[in-house]
Amino acid sequence: MSQLYYKKTDKSTYRDRIPLRIVRAESELSNLERAYLGAVEKGDYATVKQALEEAEIYFRININCIDPLGRTALLIAIENENLEIIDLLLSFNVYVGDALLHAIRKEVVGAVELLLNHKKPRGEKQVPPILLDKQFSDFTPDITPIILAAHTNNYEIIKLLLQRGVSIPQPHAVRCNCVECASSSDVDGLRHSRSRLNIYKALASSSLIALSSEDPFLTAFQLSSELKELSTVENEFKSEYEELSHMCKQFAKNLLDQTRSSRELEIILNYRDDINPLLDEITNDLARLKLAIKYCQKEFIAQPNCQQLLASQWYDEFPGWRRRHWAGKLITCIFIGLLFPLLSIFYVISPKSRYGLFIRKPFIKFICHTSSYLTFLFLLLLASQHIAAADQNYQGPKPTTVEWLILPWVLGFIWTEIKQMWDSGFQDYIDDWWNLIDFIVNSLYLATISLKCVAFAKVLYM
Repeated sequence: MSQLYYKKTDKSTYRDRIPLRIVRAESELSNLERAYLGAVEKGDYATVKQALEEAEIYFRININCIDPLGRTALLIAIENENLEIIDLLLSFNVYVGDALLHAIRKEVVGAVELLLNHKKPRGEKQVPPILLDKQFSDFTPDITPIILAAHTNNYEIIKLLLQRGVSIPQPHAVRCNCVECASSSDVDGLRHSRSRLNIYKALASSSLIALSSEDPFLTAFQLSSELKELSTVENEFKSEYEELSHMCKQFAKNLLDQTRSSRELEIILNYRDDINPLLDEITNDLARLKLAIKYCQKEFIAQPNCQQLLASQWYDEFPGWRRRHWAGKLITCIFIGLLFPLLSIFYVISPKSRYGLFIRKPFIKFICHTSSYLTFLFLLLLASQHIAAADQNYQGPKPTTVEWLILPWVLGFIWTEIKQMWDSGFQDYIDDWWNLIDFIVNSLYLATISLKCVAFAKVLYM
């Protein structure tokens, strides 16, 4: 097999060698064309202008010639960020081609602006065939200027393009089976996947979100969730999609870092689409924070500014709580916990009263809920030990006092789940596994109560 690659020379004293030759021939440049491209490389404005003027008269050089690296004079000027040469070349209507994409990739803002303002002539002059062949382009057909600019995350270039009214194709759903997606995937599955990845890379650009989205937080939340789902479907590009998802989460967190006062933070965390934060009164329902929890935005929730606001609202009515001695904290919690029956009665009778509003404070509500649940567990313990007097000699004894006391708690648990389902919606409710566990527990409570009632009725009427 090695004989195919090695050629032995018996007369040579050297070891066997591999013969090499150029298999891809390049277009030869004339001396004038080499001088022309060299002047562009050096930024020699006068020489370049003279060469362009002579080319229009004598046609001795091709102003669109390419060097051994496949670069035209315009691409060389873009790489060197020579705006004067770029403007000069465009004034002589050189072939533009993918020059705008190259300028965006190099992040030459001035060149991008010149190319956007340049009007393409009707006929191109002496364009080498290799430049017209899209297969030899450095960019795939799905890469548009705005997509490439978003990949570089250059704020100025993205702004220039958005001012021109450009748009990005809307990616289809993750598991879309439409005719377009099916045919594109069947023809070239790799190109279809790469094209979708390029679009999502652009959409995840922080500069693009900041410039084009009316609600950057919501856009970042939704996009990160969508990218996370894509990472489970497109296993081959899992790491790329997970990285993009993390970028969106980090952008939302960094954007929240820019808040400078508690007022700004309250407006952001309580923002809702149906409320104007400048005209309407701010409600402390933390709608945006709940949305972040829904989309699993841990970085956003754990951000220090957000945590400080949550702590201030949690310990409302108790300023300086975290600086108190632990013994004082314990006594306060026990005192409030013992008062939870009275506070609950006040809340039921008059929710808008002073004590009714007091129990609605998050910290007070937590202590009362904890005390209530501990009381419920204590009653369950009493019921399981059959401490209350009851006749156990026959099936279906009457409900004991302890069991009657347990019933309001069970009804309260069921009402809480119904209210939560109504507020969040059925789909969001069943998406949380803890709600399913609560449903099973409440079902067992109801089953136990129902069986006791049936047993008592059978004994009573038999």
